[in-house]
Amino acid sequence: MDDDLNVTYITLGGYLEVQKYRYLYFVIMFTVYILIICCNSTIVCLIVIHRNLHEPMYIFIAALLINSVLYSTNIYPKLLIDFLSENQIITYSACLLQWYIYYSLATAEFLLLSAMAYDRYVSICKPLQYPTIMRKTNVKVFLVSAWLMPACELAVGVVLHVNEKLCHSTLKGLFCNSSVYTLQCVPSVALSIYGVFTLLNVGLFPMLFILFTYTRILIISYRSCKNFRKKAAQTCLPHLLVLINFSCLITYDVIVVRLQSDFPKLARLIMTLQMIMYHPLFNPFIYGLKMKEISKHLKGLLFQVKSH
Repeated sequence: MDDDLNVTYITLGGYLEVQKYRYLYFVIMFTVYILIICCNSTIVCLIVIHRNLHEPMYIFIAALLINSVLYSTNIYPKLLIDFLSENQIITYSACLLQWYIYYSLATAEFLLLSAMAYDRYVSICKPLQYPTIMRKTNVKVFLVSAWLMPACELAVGVVLHVNEKLCHSTLKGLFCNSSVYTLQCVPSVALSIYGVFTLLNVGLFPMLFILFTYTRILIISYRSCKNFRKKAAQTCLPHLLVLINFSCLITYDVIVVRLQSDFPKLARLIMTLQMIMYHPLFNPFIYGLKMKEISKHLKGLLFQVKSH
């Protein structure tokens, strides 16, 4: 009993008329979650099965799609439980864990997109050196680093959070994100400084690196023949679309959520749902349709299903 009294509970206050539409919310979100798992897993399986897709570019795509499934799994099960619950609450320790996993995977996506940009840069700008630079060992290092670096850096943030005194118990959101800072009685200077450092290290610097590599690709392509430009556009466009989409959503999270302005509750709900519904489905849609080799195998799979 004493243990229960010592547990700090956080109320998730971003829900809109959940009592009235709980079953509708549940059905929609459950359907989207199943779609996210199926769409991402299908393309990952195609990449694993077909040997001609065992190239660095497709391996990075598979990693990105696995990251999307993990990202969704961190949010959806708790979200579905909340829709059917009378009170939308979470313990502070569980909230910190969700915050940690959410940002670890979000920043891992930036680093995976950086690895993909570098892969395209070497392939297009240094084709003769490509087999040497993008060896299997180097690809493994890029993949491990993309998940391990954010996990280690953000673990420090969790440690700094744990001992902070809380004066508020309501978050303006559906899940635990950076708005967890607003629960503290006095904003921590150490946390703010470390937050800026982390944002620069795993957010801004990878973004600048990606912009640099694609600028170089654009310059090389502009100086080359028409066929070369077409090939470069075909391989780079899907990555750029995914990058732009993800960057817009992260910008919303960093600016609007951290500012905690009087943002309308409905607008906040819509933007949050975009982050957790639209983005994890956007990646497999873009890569499934725009990447020629994946699209070819996907059409073959659909044809087999129809023939049976």
